[in-house]
Order: sequence, then C-alpha cells, then structure tokens
Amino acid sequence: MTNTPKGITRLDGADAAAGGTPRPFAKAVRAGDYIYVSGQVPTVDGEVVSGGIIAQTEAVMQNIMAVLELADCGLEHVVKVNVWLDDPRDFTSFNSVFAKYFTAHPPARSTVQSAIMVDAKVEMDVIAYKPE
Repeated sequence: MTNTPKGITRLDGADAAAGGTPRPFAKAVRAGDYIYVSGQVPTVDGEVVSGGIIAQTEAVMQNIMAVLELADCGLEHVVKVNVWLDDPRDFTSFNSVFAKYFTAHPPARSTVQSAIMVDAKVEMDVIAYKPE
C-alpha cells in the first residue's frame, strides 16, 4: 500500500505480473471512500485458468475478492461491476456464477462483448464503497 500526495492510496499487494515484471498500474486504488479495482482476468499464479466460462468466472471472482481484501473490503461493498465477455453465448453461464457471489444486494453492472487482452473468456473490474 502506498500513499500519494493527493490522498490517493495504491493497493498493490504483490505487485508484479508473471515473470516478475512490474505492473504499470495498481491492482486497486482507494480515492476517498471508493476503491477502484483494476480489470481482473482468470489467472492463478500468472497463468490463465483452463476450462470454460464457469471456471474462468470463478477464478475472476476469487481474484477480485483477494484485491478487495487489500482494502479491507468484501463483495458486500461492491457498488458497480463492468464485465467483458469474449463470447455473448457465455452470458447465461457467466450470470449463473455471478449470481452466486452477489445474492442479497447485487451491484449495478454493465456487460459487453469485447476482445480481451489475454486469451481468456471474461474480465471484470469493480468499484467498491467503504467509508474510511
């Protein structure tokens, strides 16, 4: 965790991509009461999880929860989610996994089809709200 003069806190944890290359972005940034989590893809130890949309969505959710933990937050603090799917036919299966994690009070969400920068089926970023 590093503070900037602007009162913005970078939340990085182990801030290196696969192979030890430093990331040119923070895993998350706290700005006031909001935590902005960078896009999470279905990786474990730097490798994309094999399998279909269900396994990959589970991995993304685990990665999001790990990053939120750096800000002492959980999924209950998430107010907005952006989702990119590489294949719109995966929407129903993706949604079934997503619904398991956001049951009582689901966040606002946008879901679009898009080419993802790694060979994955899904990417998600979130915004959480937790007063300091």
